[in-house]
Amino acid sequence: MRFTSLPTFIRTLYAFSNTTRIFPGTSQRTLNSPLRDFLPKYYMPIPFFGSLFSSSSSRNMSYPLQKSDDEWQAVLSKEQFRVIREKGTEAPFTGKFDKHAPSTGVYTCAACEAPIYKATHKFKSGCGWPAFFDAIPGAVTRHTDRTLGMSRTEIVCSNCGGHLGHVFKGEGYATPTDERHCVNSVSLNFGPEKDSEGTAAGSAKV
Repeated sequence: MRFTSLPTFIRTLYAFSNTTRIFPGTSQRTLNSPLRDFLPKYYMPIPFFGSLFSSSSSRNMSYPLQKSDDEWQAVLSKEQFRVIREKGTEAPFTGKFDKHAPSTGVYTCAACEAPIYKATHKFKSGCGWPAFFDAIPGAVTRHTDRTLGMSRTEIVCSNCGGHLGHVFKGEGYATPTDERHCVNSVSLNFGPEKDSEGTAAGSAKV
């Protein structure tokens, strides 16, 4: 039996602290895990936890695609902006790609459409967020995140700097890299591989 690790427990607290309230008939029905019976119908963010768990190590980096906050807000939904640009986290077991298991296709950055992961990189981890053991070469940039007095590795889109999640190594999953890219579904889109040479779907906007 795989017991919940401390990092997983912390990520869960983080997710709940950054989650907006659930309205009747919306995301409540997407909770397919046992946690759904314990979640209140309405809950609000806890700013204290949100500030503790926030990742800020990549905020001052420069990326090929540059936009102001106003420009990003014009093209992203409120939830996408909160997660991708403000480095939030969606609640576990709620993302549309958590249990998504295609055999082919490409996951792209929801902000700029840059290809990030192939379908063959995805695996079932049971952590509550989409998990990938590797990324398309050069698609992801890693930054050290030292919030909470520990060292984690934040991952962002190399084209626009959009927050994807964190990567963890050495957890014992039977994957080629023994890494788990723990990614927010809201940070991703999905599409087929389009051309005859197998190039990933979607090209980065510049």
